[in-house]
Amino acid sequence: MSRRFYEILLVFCVSGLFGQAAQADVFKFVARNGQVIYTDSPRHRGYKLVIKTPESDIRPVTISLGAGRKLGNTRPPTPMPALMMPTDKGRMLAMRRSQYAGVIEEAAYKHGLDPALLHAVIRAESSYNPGAVSHKGAMGLMQLMPGTAARYGVRNPYDPEDNIFGGARYLRDLMGMFQSDVRLAVAAYNAGEHNVMKYGYQVPPFPETRDYVSKVLGYYNRFN
Repeated sequence: MSRRFYEILLVFCVSGLFGQAAQADVFKFVARNGQVIYTDSPRHRGYKLVIKTPESDIRPVTISLGAGRKLGNTRPPTPMPALMMPTDKGRMLAMRRSQYAGVIEEAAYKHGLDPALLHAVIRAESSYNPGAVSHKGAMGLMQLMPGTAARYGVRNPYDPEDNIFGGARYLRDLMGMFQSDVRLAVAAYNAGEHNVMKYGYQVPPFPETRDYVSKVLGYYNRFN
């Protein structure tokens, strides 16, 4: 049978997984390595619509909670124990990460990077704060120095999209320069590519850089 037949069959199987009560549009994305991804929540413009569900087919679901009780007429949920409640800082971090996830994935797709790596660098650099400024003058989500921002055409380093796409271009160049060695590319992002070359294509012996590399790789492994 043809490859097209199998693809159509797969689309219908995937669409079936969403269930009758929660039908949704299905989108397809083909990655550069040939991997095919189907989803009902596309995160960048690379996804193409393959199944359109009419709005009339999407119906609210009523969940019964017992005799005479339905969802929506119940008492407020019991608060979580204090020890289980996320901290204000944790909530803010999660909210910011979700807010910029779409732009991060789009920049990663455009520049051939792993979105998890961009997330890791941004988490280490600014904790997803677009207004962050370092004592050395680095700016925005990916903490671009003025020279780096100018080099990659970033007009407003405090604009999240402009900053992320500029930082992604820089990181892509570093990955190419160091033959896709994430460790060296991350070290160069912090200490500069010339320092990585100067120390024999190794992580420079600077405590700040070594701590930075360890932190970014830790986040990278966690986000993957």
